[in-house]
Amino acid sequence: MKIEFAPLSLPLQRRLQTASVVQWVFSFLGLAQCCVALFIGLLFTRFWLLSALYAAWWLTDREAPSRGGRRSQLLRNSIVWRYMRDYFPVTLVKTAELDPRQNYLMGFHPHGVLAVGAFLNFCTEASGFSTLFPGITPHLMMLSLWFRVPFFRDYLMAGGLVSSDKESASHVLQRPGGGNLLTIIVGGAQEALDARPGSYTLLLKNRKGFVRVAIEHGTPLVPTFSFGENDLFEQVSNPKGSWLRRLQHRLQQVMGVSLPLFHARGIFQYSFGLVPYRRPIYTVVGKPIPVQKKYKPSEEEVDRVHQKYLEELCKLFEEHKAKYNVPEDSHLEFI
Repeated sequence: MKIEFAPLSLPLQRRLQTASVVQWVFSFLGLAQCCVALFIGLLFTRFWLLSALYAAWWLTDREAPSRGGRRSQLLRNSIVWRYMRDYFPVTLVKTAELDPRQNYLMGFHPHGVLAVGAFLNFCTEASGFSTLFPGITPHLMMLSLWFRVPFFRDYLMAGGLVSSDKESASHVLQRPGGGNLLTIIVGGAQEALDARPGSYTLLLKNRKGFVRVAIEHGTPLVPTFSFGENDLFEQVSNPKGSWLRRLQHRLQQVMGVSLPLFHARGIFQYSFGLVPYRRPIYTVVGKPIPVQKKYKPSEEEVDRVHQKYLEELCKLFEEHKAKYNVPEDSHLEFI
């Protein structure tokens, strides 16, 4: 295999962009493990008291991820995220107003391999979320598993991430006064297994839990599609029925996370590695879908709202795909 190296004369700005993405990929793939090692390692040093005190505080703070988290504007506004935004680049596109007196539930599609668009747009201010949607506070749901990792949980909450359970969703959507946006990556980890360039397959046909939550709280649904999300990485072929796909599904059932075998470019060369390609992402936020509140909706009522959501998501995709270089004959596929 011929290796294409990056030129030595690259401007500092581009090198900083690459560095910001590398640190993020590391935080996604390895920071949790490092935090566990640090917590345990400190117990066997003269600094054992730090871990002991943290464990005591962690016990009293264990419900925080289900109570809206604990965001840090300092972290959300860090210049690191602006360099990361410019690497791809990432653009947040507004198509309708969101009333700050109202709470909203946003469905984000697709998951992609590492959910870059969801993170940058809703866990940082790099794309100008608060400027585009004044008075709205974004929250992004993440697997509860990660909030059990010492130190790492605090890093997640600082960005506005909350636990992906019903209690957490209800806490955000029931907040009086409105102005809260709860984002759910509906396809979840399983959808990441189909994330590859040119793929528009969404795991959504039977995903109706988020619709039920919206009806129970009378919360408008906001369909959102992130064009380019699936174009950032290649993935080892894993067709349905293959031994690799069966193994990935089995690991997901056991661990709760999927393990797509992805690759793209490296830090100093463009031929292989785990650094995503420099390809643009356009996250298009659709108009809210009104939802009538009902405490215990029937299956028929959930199906009706779910079908409306699918139609609005398809409409959003078809209206904008030409702008973002999606072939005319490409359409969303729901599985």
